Amino acid sequence: MEFAAQGLATTEALGVDIERPYLSIIIPVYNEEENLESLQSRLCESLDQMSINYEIIYVDDGSRDRSFSILSRLAAADRRLKVIKFRKNYGQTAAMAAGIDVSRGEIIVPLDADLQNDPRDIPRLLEKINEGYDVVSGWRKDRHDTFITRKLPSMLANRLISSVTGVALHDYGCSLKAYRAEIIKDVRLYGEMHRFIPAFSALEGASVTEIAVTHHPRVAGKSKYGLSRTIKVFLDLMVVKFLGDYAKRPIHIFGSLGLLMCFGGILSGLVTLYQKFESNTYVHRNPLILLAVFLFMLGVQLVMMGLLAELGIRTYHESQGKKIYTVARRINIDSGEEDKNHKDTKSK
Repeated sequence: MEFAAQGLATTEALGVDIERPYLSIIIPVYNEEENLESLQSRLCESLDQMSINYEIIYVDDGSRDRSFSILSRLAAADRRLKVIKFRKNYGQTAAMAAGIDVSRGEIIVPLDADLQNDPRDIPRLLEKINEGYDVVSGWRKDRHDTFITRKLPSMLANRLISSVTGVALHDYGCSLKAYRAEIIKDVRLYGEMHRFIPAFSALEGASVTEIAVTHHPRVAGKSKYGLSRTIKVFLDLMVVKFLGDYAKRPIHIFGSLGLLMCFGGILSGLVTLYQKFESNTYVHRNPLILLAVFLFMLGVQLVMMGLLAELGIRTYHESQGKKIYTVARRINIDSGEEDKNHKDTKSK
């Protein structure tokens, strides 16, 4: 099936450099020697049916098997295939970030190397992108995994993430997604934050949608995921919530908590005084006086922490010239002229 026949723009129609790939496929790899040749064959079979230039970027995340040697051999036979090898295992987020950093495509599509994602779903993701969306997330609607250890924790995590971030998706854990490069390259990835990219993108104003994709059972190799990731997801979600709501105004969260603690301390102190004069309870025998002192001191520390965080945020943005906003389009405004005006303002 031709790419243009599906109603999708080709590189020629978009007026871009034909040497530059329109699509970048990013595949983190960790001990997947049994799947790589079959995956490459399926990818090329699917992508070659589309009239676009593409590149496939494999990131070997410190594999201990023959994965890198197999990738090296495949890359020697096809220059569209690129390989990055880590010195040790850094995790899927780091591997994805490395692939994004070297990618040149206008659309970036990550997927797993375990053959559970189907390359034939990629054209459908691109169709949604062509409709005007910035992020298209895959939804493993008919998922072939064990219920207790994989599907149930994933269902609970997806509902919690959707509720906290405000970006309602059925399947945050599905690696098969499509992103516009200008959106995802502005997202900095740390820890194990790759599953939250749609939420981070939405915070920057990106339009996000999802489509159901095919999910195959694993036939070779071993899964690298388990119940232990549930705790990590919860902790990462706290970071996402903080970065989304308070990263640019930390005094609001620390100050609010601090004032609440101070109010609790004052209230406990007043109750202590009331009990002293009403029922003749000795202050040094009343545990509320300790609670009052503790809460008030904790409140003051939280307020001071918020002020220090505000100083840190301002240093971060001003020392590196980082803006607190992102611009989608400019009309009759040259970006160089905007930067010059910004420098002139700082010099005054």
